[in-house]
Amino acid sequence: MVLAKQSAKFSFPALIINIFIPMSIGALGSLLTQKSVQTWYLTINKPSFTPPNWAFPTVWTTLFVLIGIASYLVWQRRKQVDHLPRIVAIYAIQLLLNLMWSFFFFYAHQIDAAFYEILALLAMIGINGVSFYKIDKTAGLLFIPYFLWVSYATFLTYTIMRMN
Repeated sequence: MVLAKQSAKFSFPALIINIFIPMSIGALGSLLTQKSVQTWYLTINKPSFTPPNWAFPTVWTTLFVLIGIASYLVWQRRKQVDHLPRIVAIYAIQLLLNLMWSFFFFYAHQIDAAFYEILALLAMIGINGVSFYKIDKTAGLLFIPYFLWVSYATFLTYTIMRMN
């Protein structure tokens, strides 16, 4: 992969679009979870290390903004990136897997499926972060909080699966 040292000029509209994409995934996931958070989720067994419900939107909003900024940094270098369609596919699959966890866990109440799905998500976040890092170091580093949070969410999902 050959990259130029310079990035494209700053584009506020492109930054907003790149942030909007993961935020939209988050909003759609929120729509899938909204009813269950107030009903079904209250009835299942959860470990003592489960964060309070108010923490989730705060953390996810922050993470989706970071993911959007990372994708913007890669977008700025898109003309210098070999195999851009592959990078876009990795990013899109990772976002789709993010959404699918909410579907399995909250909408379908399939905790087992959600656990196996989040393992795939965690792997794709790692692949995505490394792919972005090769293009723009900052973009890759911005995936670290996301990877850490989903690692925690994976353990949480596993524990909930075992408790129910």
